[in-house]
Amino acid sequence: MFGEHAEKWMAAWNTEITTAARDLSVMRTHVLPQWGRVPLGKIDDLGLQAWVTELGKRRSRATVAEALRLTSGVLRSAVRNRLIPFNPADEIRAPRTRTRDTDERIISRADLRSRLLPAVPPRHRGIVATAAGAGLRWGEAAGLRLDAVDLHAARLLVIRTVVEVSGHTSFKPFPKSAAGRRTIPLPSGLVPIIRTHLALWPTEDNAPIFANEVGAPLRRTLFRTRIWRPALVRAGLLGDVVRVDGGFDALWTDVHATKHTERLRTESAAVHHVARHQVGGLRFHDLRHSYATWLVDDGVPPNMVQRVMGHERSSTTLDLYTRRTDNSVRILQALDDQADDEDPDDPPELVPAPA
Repeated sequence: MFGEHAEKWMAAWNTEITTAARDLSVMRTHVLPQWGRVPLGKIDDLGLQAWVTELGKRRSRATVAEALRLTSGVLRSAVRNRLIPFNPADEIRAPRTRTRDTDERIISRADLRSRLLPAVPPRHRGIVATAAGAGLRWGEAAGLRLDAVDLHAARLLVIRTVVEVSGHTSFKPFPKSAAGRRTIPLPSGLVPIIRTHLALWPTEDNAPIFANEVGAPLRRTLFRTRIWRPALVRAGLLGDVVRVDGGFDALWTDVHATKHTERLRTESAAVHHVARHQVGGLRFHDLRHSYATWLVDDGVPPNMVQRVMGHERSSTTLDLYTRRTDNSVRILQALDDQADDEDPDDPPELVPAPA
């Protein structure tokens, strides 16, 4: 049976705990309910393609791709162990990625400073500002300790990260990859924010700088629902809340682009209602994307962007961020060579109009 061999294959995994937990969830939720009781020799390409196509109607492209990858991995192992002659998943096609208006978004530096940061509760303003000002992943920002931050030299070190599995957090003494271990300069506006945070919420050497109320690492899911998305609503970056007689109207749009309105008694209730129901919106990880896009737009060389982002290959940096930039001013400045070739005080040469 597919399920029996899948269990043996999973038991032999040698991966990071977060990767193993994610894969196990996908396997149990999407793969085993479909193929667990089916004999390995009875699985064919037509059945696999039909399953992938149907799953793509209900789940994201990323989820379908992961489910197909795991299914193919089990079947590939069965081939190597001579249980089946070939892998029927080799030619199966996953749904193509479609760009939607809810995909990755970029926030401007002006909106970050004037809209988003003021809307974030003071205790959590530091982690948002640091993620945006240093381009950190969630685990890198949540895992920062005092030994990794030098405010006098205005720099921080990425030397560890926080991982979260089944609601439990733990420190991992190394970042995502070898390139992830890096030194990042801190912009001048970020240093006083971190210094203020440390003054208001001092921490022990072995505890995270940006901790919860009991000094433990922040949990990503709770932060997203309780802090991040409500802050987007208050900043005017997600849905809308309007004061009316008798309460507040929560305005949001669902996945089918249908607009909804619901009246609630308090502003806080309306904000959290929009945060729960509005589709899309800026993700915390988009702060990292924004950071890289700002650097590229400002002309920072790709190899330097690669270094501070912690990418192992420069192609990753180029593929992800050169296509994101949309700075038309820099494009026009690059194409306009008049300033280099002409003296702006000299009048232009008059050319007779054609007869």
